[in-house]
Amino acid sequence: MLTVAALYHFTRFEDPAALKPPLARLACARGVKGTLLLAREGINGTIAGTREGIDAVLAHIRALPGCAGLEWKESTASEMPFGRMKVRLKAEIVTMGEPDVDPRAAVGHYVDPADWNALISAPDVVVIDTRNDYEVAIGTFEGAIDPKTKTFRDFPKWWQENAARFHNKRVAMFCTGGIRCEKSTNYLLAQGVDEVFHLRGGILKYLEEVPEAESLWQGECFVFDGRVSLKHGLKQGAHDLCHACRRPISAEDKRSPAYEPGVSCPQCIDEYTEADRARFRERERQVQLAATRGERHIGP
Repeated sequence: MLTVAALYHFTRFEDPAALKPPLARLACARGVKGTLLLAREGINGTIAGTREGIDAVLAHIRALPGCAGLEWKESTASEMPFGRMKVRLKAEIVTMGEPDVDPRAAVGHYVDPADWNALISAPDVVVIDTRNDYEVAIGTFEGAIDPKTKTFRDFPKWWQENAARFHNKRVAMFCTGGIRCEKSTNYLLAQGVDEVFHLRGGILKYLEEVPEAESLWQGECFVFDGRVSLKHGLKQGAHDLCHACRRPISAEDKRSPAYEPGVSCPQCIDEYTEADRARFRERERQVQLAATRGERHIGP
C-alpha cells in the first residue's frame, strides 16, 4: 500500500527556482511521484510513494525556509496514482489572480471537521463551495452554493456579482484540502465581510474524521490523481477520468453514446474537433499497447 500526501504551505521563498532541483532529485531518488508547485508564496502539491519515501520528502520540505510548521493530509492508494514526478515553478501555488491576496496576513476562522455540521446548519450561515464546477458536480455539502466557476480565477468576479445576496450572513467556505479557502477567506475579509469561516483540512479531513452516519457530505470528492475520487474514510470512489477533458465520469457516463474511452465523454463531446479526437484516439492506442506490454503509458 502506498502513502499519498496532500500538502500546502504559505511562506516567502526568495528564490523558488533554487529550491526545485534538490527537491526533484530527492523525490525521484526515493521513488516518489506526483506534482509539487513552487512559487514565491510557498509550496503546494500531492505526492505518493512508500512510507519511507514520503517521510524523506516531507522532511526535506519542512527544512525549507518558513516550512517547519508544514501540515499535510494522508491517504492510501493500492497502485501508484501518478505517472511521474514533477516539480514546477509557478506565479501562484493556487491561481486566483488577485495580487493583493495574502493568506499570511489574515484568513477566516478555522472550523474543525467535528464542528462543521453545526456551523453550516445554522440559519444565518451561507455555505460556499470554492471548487471548480466539475468537482462540485460529483459531490458537495448539503445546501452548499455552487458558484459554477470553471477555474478558481473566476471566483472573485463571481463574488462581486453575488455579494449582495449574502448581506448580513456569516460565510462558510470549503475546498478539497484547504488551500483555496486560505485565499478566498483573505479575499472576503478585504471585501468587508466580517465573519468568514473555512473547514480546517478541507473535505479530505472531514471525510477522514466524520463518521458517514453523521455526515452532511453528499457524493464523492474529486482528487487530482489517478484515484479520481474519494469517499468517506478516504476510500477510493467509483469515478473514472475522461482522458480527453480530464473531468470525472461515472458508470452512467460510460454508458452514453457520447463516451469513447480516451476520446470523449458526455461533458466534452462538443468541445473538440475531429482532428483533436483523432489525436486522442492515437494516444489511447498507445496507452493500450503499453498495457499489453505490462507498462504504464506516461505520455509526452
